[in-house]
Amino acid sequence: MLFNSYTFVFLFLPIVWAGFLLIGTRGHHRVAVSWLVAASLFFYGWWNPAYLGLILGSMLFNYALGTQLHSSENSSTSRKLLLLSGIAANLGLLGYYKYANFFIDNLNQILSSPIEFGQVLLPLAISFFTFQQIAYLVDAYRGYTREYNFLQYCLFVTFFPQLIAGPIVHHKQMMPQFLSEATYRYNAKKVAQGLTLLTLGLFKKVIIADKLSLYVHQVFNAADNGVALSPLEAWYGALCYTFQLYFDFSGYADMAIGIALLFGITLPFNFNSPYKSLNITDFWRRWHITLSHFLRDYVYIPLGGNRKGEFRRYQNLLLTMLLGGLWHGAGWTFVIWGGMHGLMLAVNHLWQSLINRLQIPRLPSLLSNSLSWLLTFTAVVFAWVVFRAENMDSALRVWQAMLGLNPLSDGQGYFYNELFRRSSTITNWISVLILTVLFLPNSLQIVGLAPGASRFRLKPNYVWILLISGLAITVILKMNNVSDFLYFRF
Repeated sequence: MLFNSYTFVFLFLPIVWAGFLLIGTRGHHRVAVSWLVAASLFFYGWWNPAYLGLILGSMLFNYALGTQLHSSENSSTSRKLLLLSGIAANLGLLGYYKYANFFIDNLNQILSSPIEFGQVLLPLAISFFTFQQIAYLVDAYRGYTREYNFLQYCLFVTFFPQLIAGPIVHHKQMMPQFLSEATYRYNAKKVAQGLTLLTLGLFKKVIIADKLSLYVHQVFNAADNGVALSPLEAWYGALCYTFQLYFDFSGYADMAIGIALLFGITLPFNFNSPYKSLNITDFWRRWHITLSHFLRDYVYIPLGGNRKGEFRRYQNLLLTMLLGGLWHGAGWTFVIWGGMHGLMLAVNHLWQSLINRLQIPRLPSLLSNSLSWLLTFTAVVFAWVVFRAENMDSALRVWQAMLGLNPLSDGQGYFYNELFRRSSTITNWISVLILTVLFLPNSLQIVGLAPGASRFRLKPNYVWILLISGLAITVILKMNNVSDFLYFRF
């Protein structure tokens, strides 16, 4: 069941929300939590009921282990062994379902041996609920969590707005909210913010991202089939994917936060206008924020962070981003993408260090910011190519074309597809989207959950009611062709 489907918008969500309010406002909080857990498991099982046992077993295992980690009766050594065992078990489960085929295929190529393993199907959301529960175990070991009960823990893991594609949440962020009396009362402000975010997220997905997917598919499908792309085609494809991914994933994040607000829950933010970034470090502070925090807190810092000299710092950055790339998918394209970002982060830190050490004079702020933005945005666009490509050969074809190194096929001309004969349409699309992400406030600023955007902030008046209602009607009329969210692949 997808957020952008009629089934979800007109059946599942209204029924679950109404049931939660009817139960919760009468003081039956435990029953309301049970209702949400049951609804969340139904939501997860909609794709494949067979994997309900997997997520339930994972929750039972991690809750029991977390209880032991939290217990003061266990010695420091036994608690550390329990933590390492728990992390290994979670990573082992993720490794089997997500990476087994990848490793076997590569092993077969290296050894030239036909090891038969069979195709392992990837359970939905396994990356997200695995990382979430690893964070829970580490926090329990550090004493950051307080035990409540298994029902509350189930809701922490399965809460349907963020179950499939995040944001990755922490136990200490969610548990106090589930216990708060205010969560179970109707809150008009949160409902208005939630419905607005749901509408804006649907608009991003249905009207923008799905429209751009037509252009993206044409370019990358051609590259997969060995078609020689022109520079303009390649840049169109790369830029369209840059914005498709942003509006698809940030649209999901908006919807997740908006739906959670309907239930009185505030989820952490995942996006803060990342395409406004002036360097790659700033980009990772703004893009997929909860994953960035997870990688920083549970990978980069335990590796030593920046505490063991400059060389180790760069090494740790590269290793962290390689693992971050592999988390996104079992393929060398994702590893390369992570490695590219690791190298860019290392170069950025090295450059900043040289500027400070050598006291290099800075350019005027406007010129400096413009050049910094252009360099950062271009680097991000180049890296997205390998993130989207089916294999490295396809990515190399697109990169070569972007750099003007691809010879055109005989008689092909510059546009191999009818879509790209209307180049002015695509140019206008890209221009509008660049101006939008650079100068307009983001969704969280519009609804007042983030600072800024005073002129564009949601207000309780007829103008905003008409505007949001118009967007909602537009989206509903366009929801005929339901498509998966891109991050469902990961």
